[in-house]
Amino acid sequence: MEDDNQSVSSNEENVVFNTVKLISSDGFEFIIDRKCAMISGTIKSMLSSPGNFVEKRQNEIPFGEIRGEILEKVCEYFYYKAKYSNSEDVPEFHIDDNIATELLTVAEYLEC
Repeated sequence: MEDDNQSVSSNEENVVFNTVKLISSDGFEFIIDRKCAMISGTIKSMLSSPGNFVEKRQNEIPFGEIRGEILEKVCEYFYYKAKYSNSEDVPEFHIDDNIATELLTVAEYLEC
């Protein structure tokens, strides 16, 4: 049984989602491809660790310390990284100077 957001294996309790919702501290929600989100070591751990973690069950991760503007740029980077990871001709990923320091801190936290 499949739809756009999830597929269910023969074990009805084992649901694998194709997307994940990331929620910023100011309430912005970003629904992104799960494979792209897994570029982040932190997000990958939250969604694939053994156990019954809330993030894994609800398929959404609230980031209480990350503003929407920053989380949006992080999501853009996930797609950029997924698209160009095996490419020889990689265009520059533009980062506005006004958010560079905050973005670097978040990237370190997210391990991406």
